[in-house]
Amino acid sequence: MIIRDQFDPELRKNIKKSSKVAVIPVGSIEQHGPHLPISSDTDIITEVAKRLCEKKNFLLLPTISYGVSFEHFPFFNLSIRETTLSQILEDLCLSLSKNHIKKIIILNGHHGNLKALKKFERKIIRKKLKIKISVLSYWHFMQQRFDHAGHIETSLMLAISKNTKMEKAKKGLVTDGLSRKQISEINVLASKSFPKATKNGIWGNPTGASAKDGNKILKEVVDNLVKESNKAH
Repeated sequence: MIIRDQFDPELRKNIKKSSKVAVIPVGSIEQHGPHLPISSDTDIITEVAKRLCEKKNFLLLPTISYGVSFEHFPFFNLSIRETTLSQILEDLCLSLSKNHIKKIIILNGHHGNLKALKKFERKIIRKKLKIKISVLSYWHFMQQRFDHAGHIETSLMLAISKNTKMEKAKKGLVTDGLSRKQISEINVLASKSFPKATKNGIWGNPTGASAKDGNKILKEVVDNLVKESNKAH
């Protein structure tokens, strides 16, 4: 159920009739190489959230499109601070609670948001609010190793969007054959400056991406999120 399409007071009656779960997708606006739009994280997490809500009859809130992406500078990004994202989520959850919604899933679509989401979780726990909140990052629900504008994200975008330019897709940083220590060092560098770690802003190789692979990954993620939501709620 897409909440922005609903009408009051019908929405309030609907919420009272059943214990509703609200889903808040969180994305980002940042560079995804020359072949994917800067909205990729937001586009992907919006589609994942939409499919989850359709399967479970959850309330789908509008996606928070801005995330914590400062590490992509000087490549393009529109970023908010960790404290800002944490506060926005807290305010939304409190507002949902006042509207008699006590179960909330924060569905994350951008790795750079993780610190902010952890701060948010700790803050909510300290306040001992009567709200059940789950914070889930969608890439934890797939078998494949996640990337940035590589095979995974590019395949997902090909499956859900026509706004891709595959003729511009180029191989980026590939960590196959590197030791755990080397990968760990690259991760640390990428968290501070993604361009220094990847050179062209791509982690992975998007050149062999396909909509077929994207649909397969999308189904896997949504199916696993459904199972997780069954346990959590």
